[in-house]
Amino acid sequence: APAPARAPPRRPTAARPTTPRAVTSGAMEPGIMTGDLLVARPVPAADLAVGDVVSLPSELTGDLVTHRVEAVEQTGDDRYTVSMKGDNNAYADALDYTASGDVWKPAVQLAGWGTAIVRLTTPAVAVPLLVGLLGLLGLTLLVPPAPRRVPVRR
Repeated sequence: APAPARAPPRRPTAARPTTPRAVTSGAMEPGIMTGDLLVARPVPAADLAVGDVVSLPSELTGDLVTHRVEAVEQTGDDRYTVSMKGDNNAYADALDYTASGDVWKPAVQLAGWGTAIVRLTTPAVAVPLLVGLLGLLGLTLLVPPAPRRVPVRR
C-alpha cells in the first residue's frame, strides 16, 4: 500500500515569522542536542553559505531537516541546490535539497525545552491537563461572590 500523503513542511511567510522545532535526533550533537527546542527565523535562500545551520524540507521524508550546509549551487532565478550533513553523521545527507525564497535558520536554542513541549502536547498529557484546568475554572464560577459589607452609620 502506498504511504499516506503528508502535509508539506511549513514554509516561512510574513504571517509566520518564526517556527519552533523540537530536535528529535542526535545528528547535530554536540552543538544541538536531542530534546532541544530551536526557534527558527526566515532568511533568504540567496544568503545561504557553507557552514550555516538551516532547516530545509526533505524530499525523502517530507519533514524539515536541520543540518549544516556543505555546498550551495544556484540552479535558477532564486533556486538553489543545497548539500547538507549532520555534524554527528559520518556522511552527507542522501539527497540534496532544493531551496528558494526564504528558508528556516535557527535563531534561538533552548536546551531540553523541546522534550518538555513534546510531552506536554501529547494527548495522554494534554487532555487530562486541559480537563483539570477547565474543572478549576468551573469551580471558580460555582463559588458565590463574598457578601458586600454595608458600612454602619452611627
